[in-house]
Amino acid sequence: MSEQFYSDARLYDRLFPGGEQALEFYRVEADRQGGCVLELGCGTGTKLIPIASDGHPCMGLELSPDMLTEAQRKAGERGVEVEWVQGDMREFDLGRTFDLVLIAANSLLHLHEAEDLVGCFRSVRRHLAPGAQLVFDVFNPSVRMLAEADGVRRRRDALSFVDPDRGVVHVDVAETYDAAAQVTRGRWYFSTDSEADFVVAPLEIRSIFPQELPLLLRLGGLRVVERFGDWSRAPLTADAALQLYICEPD
Repeated sequence: MSEQFYSDARLYDRLFPGGEQALEFYRVEADRQGGCVLELGCGTGTKLIPIASDGHPCMGLELSPDMLTEAQRKAGERGVEVEWVQGDMREFDLGRTFDLVLIAANSLLHLHEAEDLVGCFRSVRRHLAPGAQLVFDVFNPSVRMLAEADGVRRRRDALSFVDPDRGVVHVDVAETYDAAAQVTRGRWYFSTDSEADFVVAPLEIRSIFPQELPLLLRLGGLRVVERFGDWSRAPLTADAALQLYICEPD
């Protein structure tokens, strides 16, 4: 994981404010499953704090201390009780089980090696109570988009946002794709009209193709119960932007 990319948690929240459809999906899953919820790679609590506010006992595990600090601040501001733990989703032991484990917003893609992904799934398996489920989402890789990752810096207008201290922040990204590793290696540039490149941060994200995930899950002791291609639970198709999985112990 790029520590620098996540070192300014408030900047991150403005860049990725969190989709309402995704949040609603995970809230419905938490209500349907009931009981205790664990989120891996919980970030600043964008998903977990609303779930906790619905009355579910929640724990969030996150590697970045800066993101955890912001999550704690946000939960305190809303008067919501969440247990926050700094840890690595590749391997963890929390000494208890949960009724639902979430890995939202492509967090799983920070694990680049197959053994790290399998290790994560095995750790999840050990933390699932009887009848519990793992639910996660990752993007569905587009071969065309990966092929267009040529290392050229380009403006991403859709990612522009307003910072209360700096004003309008523009985002440029330069990416290349390492096909052997299945990793997109990017550099993100944040600028305003008066302050060029006030943050420059690397970000490396793995691609996991639909045929890989069931096998990786099986190696981790899990099986796919359902998978979807969008938040409305439509089937996963070749042109779907999303892979959304619901899994149980194998």
